[in-house]
Parts: sequence; C-alpha cells; structure tokens
Amino acid sequence: MAEPIRLGLLIEDPEDVREFEDNMKNPKVTKEQVEFVREAIRVYKAHPF
Repeated sequence: MAEPIRLGLLIEDPEDVREFEDNMKNPKVTKEQVEFVREAIRVYKAHPF
C-alpha cells in the first residue's frame, strides 16, 4: 500500500530562513492583488448561493 506524501519545507541557507520568516510576519501585497481580491468579493456577493 502506498504511503501518504509528507509535505515539508526545507530551507538550509540562514539568509533564506530569515527572509521567509520576515515574509510570514509582514506579508507584502501588490495593488493588483488587492484589486483582484476586491473583484472576487464583488463577484461573490453578486452571485449568492
């Protein structure tokens, strides 16, 4: 029987670890990403279940 796939993140370089942790604590988004989410919310509200 097949074993389930175990997903994990392996980062070896200390600078990469620091950058990853900084991005998790203070995520940055673009104007395009914000507009995309706003549009998705608008569409969702326009077509309720």
